[in-house]
Amino acid sequence: MIRLFKHYVPYAVLLLGVVDALLLMTAAELGWVIRAHQIGMLVLPVTTRLPQLFAFAAALQIALIAVGAYGVGSFLSLRFAAARLAVAILIGVVFLSILFFLIPPVALWRSNLAYATLIAAVLLVVVRAMLNRTLGGDTFKRRIIVLGAGHRAARIGALADQPGANVIVAGYVAMGEADPVVAGAVPRDTIPNLAAHVVDHGAGEVVLALEERRNALPLKDLLRVRTTGVAVSEISTFLERETGRIDLNSVNPSWLIFSDGFASGRMLSSVFKRAFDIVASLLLLILTLPLILLTALAIKLESRGPAFYRQRRIGLYNQGFDIVKLRSMRQDAEVAGKAVWAEKDDPRITRIGRIIRLVRIDELPQTWAVLKGEMSFVGPRPERPQFVDQLEQQLPFYAERHMVKPGITGWAQINYPYGASIEDARHKLEYDLYYAKNYSPFLDMLILLQTLRVVLWPAGAR
Repeated sequence: MIRLFKHYVPYAVLLLGVVDALLLMTAAELGWVIRAHQIGMLVLPVTTRLPQLFAFAAALQIALIAVGAYGVGSFLSLRFAAARLAVAILIGVVFLSILFFLIPPVALWRSNLAYATLIAAVLLVVVRAMLNRTLGGDTFKRRIIVLGAGHRAARIGALADQPGANVIVAGYVAMGEADPVVAGAVPRDTIPNLAAHVVDHGAGEVVLALEERRNALPLKDLLRVRTTGVAVSEISTFLERETGRIDLNSVNPSWLIFSDGFASGRMLSSVFKRAFDIVASLLLLILTLPLILLTALAIKLESRGPAFYRQRRIGLYNQGFDIVKLRSMRQDAEVAGKAVWAEKDDPRITRIGRIIRLVRIDELPQTWAVLKGEMSFVGPRPERPQFVDQLEQQLPFYAERHMVKPGITGWAQINYPYGASIEDARHKLEYDLYYAKNYSPFLDMLILLQTLRVVLWPAGAR
């Protein structure tokens, strides 16, 4: 993987993204040339059309990112990839129509746009049919040697066996575990030279997965491995990179303290983030006000009770604030105000409520909290005080998620289904900690784009 703005991106995804960008610009140019020949127009040098080509390519590539066209599923199934491409092209064309209206100098003629879009669709499908087996295969996977043969080492093996994994376990080295669980691990005392063993297996990385941290680290072995040019990683760092979350089963306070992340130089980023929140929340409130009012009317017609309701949440630095939501449950959903986890097919949800939850319309009034500065568009979802008290007692590092301003959408929301239990909260916390540790405007933009995928293909909405 390569790290872009503190976020890990697989090499295969990066390569496919570059290829797509070139193909999209080529499609835009071919569309222009074909139409020019049809009407007998002189074709000027391509440099005169670069703004139009860039606009076309950028709009469609943003749409590809937004619908998840670079996700694991796109590398494993051509049918899945083609479906995402079709949706991305439709969204991209709509976006281009708006862009061309607002910025006429970058506009393509409608006939040019039609040709370019058709050519782009063909090229994108063809390149995936040709490259997906290669990009999703072992060519771009990193070979690793795991030091350890216990449960932690087994977890790495299970991760490597998952479809779309970015690593191949070339071997395990048992480090004297009392109860090894990995079959076929080579005992360390049978390997004369560990560095040579790693090189012989073609590994580019050694992952330290010892069961007991208090055991003496094999420093001499690790130093010799490192001086051969092979990377050495601790399991927590490895899992963060490969899964996009902070693994609570392996992490410890010292790793969080000394590892890269939680940068203090966020002043400029925070200013831009707040400016974006203000502008975007104002625009969103203005544009969606008719939809909010119509939904409120539908809620009132279906069931008794107010269409809007306030709910107390815990935000930045454990400060409480109220959010406003459109009511999606019966008025008597919570007896005496006692907080209750939402369930799958929860009977308390009304018919209108089920629809607005699927498309996230019930969240729109929260934009007011963003405008006031109590929330941001991107950040960990704020929880209710009753749940926070419970989760802080049962989950390590839960309080650390409150060091970041909460958001309407977040890294956990686009990577994990709706949480409705302690175990779900644990998984979402792992993603929230990753966001807090690796925050950047790039990650914020990626989350905002990917939120469209969650809206179009809702998973676990309750």
